[in-house]
Amino acid sequence: MIDYSKYTSYFSRDALITKISDFASKAGLKVINAALTLYYTAIDPSTPLRDKAIIYGALGYFILPFDAIPDAIPITGFTDDSAALFAAFTAVKSNITPEIRAKAFDRLKQWFPKATQKQIGEGEK
Repeated sequence: MIDYSKYTSYFSRDALITKISDFASKAGLKVINAALTLYYTAIDPSTPLRDKAIIYGALGYFILPFDAIPDAIPITGFTDDSAALFAAFTAVKSNITPEIRAKAFDRLKQWFPKATQKQIGEGEK
């Protein structure tokens, strides 16, 4: 399990939105959807504090401008970010409800109107 605790201080809603806006086309829809799903899971009142800490740590790592593999490196730049997000996603998946998935996808559609459920790996709506 990845220790996200040292990255939680880097998380903020505004920094997450900025990161997504700046790097969405490079990171890909699956990564952005995972970040949004984790965000909505973290702000859900029913999510346990331990899981919120995991999520905020992963999102903090995603936002961090310097990390193991710099985001500016083509193709591989988001490998570590996506690994952190998907590890956190797996760790907290029992808290991710269909409503949270829908909120994340609705937000994704605001930024990428042509996005489909299939593109993010969840089949067609």
